[in-house]
Amino acid sequence: MLSALGNNFTRCGAQQLLRSATGPTLVASASPTQAQSASFTTATTAGGKKQPNDVVLVDGCRTPFQLSGTGYQDLTAQQLGTLALRGLLQRHPSFDPSLVDEVVMGTVIQEVRTSNLARESALAAGVPLSVPAHTVTQACISSNQAIAQGFAQIKAGLANVFIASGTETMSDVPIRFSRPLRKRMIAASKIRQPMDYLKLLKGIKPADLAPEAPGIAEFSTNETMGHSADRLATKFGVTRREQDEYALRSHHLAAKAWKDGLLADQIVNVNYPTSVTTDNGVRGDSTMEKLSSLKPAFIKPYGTVTAANA
Repeated sequence: MLSALGNNFTRCGAQQLLRSATGPTLVASASPTQAQSASFTTATTAGGKKQPNDVVLVDGCRTPFQLSGTGYQDLTAQQLGTLALRGLLQRHPSFDPSLVDEVVMGTVIQEVRTSNLARESALAAGVPLSVPAHTVTQACISSNQAIAQGFAQIKAGLANVFIASGTETMSDVPIRFSRPLRKRMIAASKIRQPMDYLKLLKGIKPADLAPEAPGIAEFSTNETMGHSADRLATKFGVTRREQDEYALRSHHLAAKAWKDGLLADQIVNVNYPTSVTTDNGVRGDSTMEKLSSLKPAFIKPYGTVTAANA
């Protein structure tokens, strides 16, 4: 499985995700030596009886995480996905992309122009037309679902080489017109007389002119993940201090990893339209005093999840 992830997040895990990034993972059915030579076979016993395939993670990479509205503000989710997939393939110049059985990409906020984001990103990255691709969405674990699908298909003998990936941007989200305006715009396509356009303006209210940004709340419950996290923290007795300590540790470890060069080999540098080579959301100078001073972000005033420990 080739894993390529491309994301421009708002919030994720124990760190703030006001950032952007992309990354893919290559998964294959192979022994370690076969994986190194990009020769993939199905495991069998000495008697020739087919056995469940072993799944090997061959490689993975990502673009740097960026705060929303910064390094990737002029890039779309499709472009980020393309950069990650292309970067993954370029790391293995001797690998033939036509050997890939399928590309799957996870995403949350979908752009209608690139509804099958996996297909558009894969084609732009140089994956052959003959390789199918599809997009999955399951909130923040969308990319994990892509990896799970690759694992399952290889295990079932339905694929030998699989690229699992993900891409997301909060710097360029699809913003819609209000429903009253959308209805009139659709009706306008059927108008034959110029004067009929004036009839469409009847009943329009000032509030109808306001754009609709995509919601981050779950449709059926109208609850955000922050609310859910707050309720779960209460249920399982996870204190505000424990959450702040975990967030602080995450930022300090991430900063140290960058300083020690431990993350360099997983990064695909972005050189257009600006040069992006490192994560810019890591706060190595964070302190418990700073974290503890923040107010609850979701359940106010008694919640424990903040903008820093979410």
